[in-house]
Amino acid sequence: MRAGRTALDRGACHELETSCAVKEPLAGAVSREQSPSMFEGFNVDWIDLPNVRIRVRHGGSGPSLLLLHGHPRTHTTWHRVAPILARDHTDVCPDLRGYGQSSVPPDAPDHAQASKRAMASDAVGLMSALGHERFAVVGHDRGAYVALRTALDHPARVSHLVVLDAVPIGEALARTNARFAQAWPHWFFFGLPDKPERAILADPDAWYSNDRNGWAPRTTRTTAARSTIRRPSTR
Repeated sequence: MRAGRTALDRGACHELETSCAVKEPLAGAVSREQSPSMFEGFNVDWIDLPNVRIRVRHGGSGPSLLLLHGHPRTHTTWHRVAPILARDHTDVCPDLRGYGQSSVPPDAPDHAQASKRAMASDAVGLMSALGHERFAVVGHDRGAYVALRTALDHPARVSHLVVLDAVPIGEALARTNARFAQAWPHWFFFGLPDKPERAILADPDAWYSNDRNGWAPRTTRTTAARSTIRRPSTR
């Protein structure tokens, strides 16, 4: 339900990644593009998994480490941390399905395609495709729930689990009250069928503005975000 918000991050990251140039595809289900300078020494690959194509940046040397971003972000959330970790780890930083430049699977009747279990399956499939049979997983925000689901569903594959800026979702919902609902109304609005998409797309400038008068001052970041939101392929 929150995929529309992710458009902001896709647009903002576009300016950071315009230096990417497509290289010759790797064999099989993997294709590669050149990594931009902010992830010096990392490769960017596209991994085909069942029902989804995952964009992933990876590099470094040492024990395998999977880094999962939160919402509304992409793998670029790790751009300052990953190079440091890569000194003694092999970092794997994907865009979760439906985020960034990973693909958006078709909607399922029960929305299973957007579940943390589906994303956890992507995580282990991605790591297998890259040759990492056992790995540590770090998740931030929404990615922390995916990391936890990965550890619960695939304990033989996960050596360590790190949860950043997240609490168990059951606990969060149990503590929900009127004050929380007023502070975070979009949590409940996004749960409605169809209406969020129609409301947001009717006036995306107003929805994504940082102030009462519309968008923040025009910058490369906000201009890219505006362009991305209006792109027909953005979901």
